[in-house]
Amino acid sequence: MASTKLSKNARPKTTKATRTQAQEEVLLTKEGLDALVIELNTLKTVRRKEVAQRLKEAISYGDLSENAEYTEARDEQAFVEGRILQLEQQIKNAKIISGTKKHVTIVQIGHSVVLKNLISNQKETYVIVGSTEADPLNGKISNESPVGKSILGKEVGSKVDVLVPEGHAQYEILSIE
Repeated sequence: MASTKLSKNARPKTTKATRTQAQEEVLLTKEGLDALVIELNTLKTVRRKEVAQRLKEAISYGDLSENAEYTEARDEQAFVEGRILQLEQQIKNAKIISGTKKHVTIVQIGHSVVLKNLISNQKETYVIVGSTEADPLNGKISNESPVGKSILGKEVGSKVDVLVPEGHAQYEILSIE
């Protein structure tokens, strides 16, 4: 049986994709970054303690192999710790975006855009944000979404055709703020 020894200086292989993903910019508004910081602090100061208490209590019940409370608490702990790592990475790589108050001529991340749906003839207002804080139900669409991608770099009066999950949509950009 052959054994393989790693030297003290051996490093695990990291692929370019792994490095790129870990170092990728996270586009956020100031408000979005603040929300992530608040969530991170809550997870570290409140949720960790709650989960630790649940684990301690579950362990006191005895036999861990048949202890559903212990398994559930351990899974919750893994989720909380994973979310903490994710938030720390997002905050570390955050790039603040903001709409400018100057006269805006093209759609950029951070801008508020009024669109006219040429099929339904209804006006829709969206803020273009990074994917981390996208919330379409509250008027925040990602720069990576079909509509977001199609209007970035366009001017007032531009018309775009977009393939959306519901089918095909056509928009005209009415204003940019």
